[in-house]
Amino acid sequence: MINRFSLGVLFFFLACNYNKTKTVEVKTPSVSQVVINDTPSNFFPVTSYLKGEIYRIKNGGITPIKKTIAAGKMDSVYLKEDAFANIFSAFLSPTIDTTNLKNIFTEKRFLDQTLNAFTFTYDPANGKENDFAFTHWDVYVDPETNRVRRIYLTKKIDADTQLLLTWQSGKWCKIITVKKASIIKEEKISWSYEE
Repeated sequence: MINRFSLGVLFFFLACNYNKTKTVEVKTPSVSQVVINDTPSNFFPVTSYLKGEIYRIKNGGITPIKKTIAAGKMDSVYLKEDAFANIFSAFLSPTIDTTNLKNIFTEKRFLDQTLNAFTFTYDPANGKENDFAFTHWDVYVDPETNRVRRIYLTKKIDADTQLLLTWQSGKWCKIITVKKASIIKEEKISWSYEE
């Protein structure tokens, strides 16, 4: 039910802006992009989407495996359901939605032809730092199916530490802990064994 809600919200955002699109080519040396809309919109509800994905993992009938690399060593463990709350909690708070972020973050939307994905990028408004823990995030949507392919989040833990999350919808996620610009831990959690 939560997953249907998330998809419904995504379709609503895309449908509302479909007829108002203004296409502009942006020339960049490494990435070919087309702006899909430059009018104000509601932010993609990242927190709700992640909660829906976590719900699907819990009820998917597959026990996820977590591989951790730290201090040059790798360890693997199957995750029990009660471990989910601890592992994913850092990315569920504070809430990412339009209500609390409209005035302090900006959204850029474009069709990234290199990735073949609609990309929604969020950064602090006017490049100014703020007190919000998440400092940047991207949402990648498949242009053919209108489904979220991937989410990338950067969260500031303290002055020296950041958490980076790459969430590959329906397959895996990777959490990287960076301290003073060095990777100190990398965790990959897989719940689809197709890859």
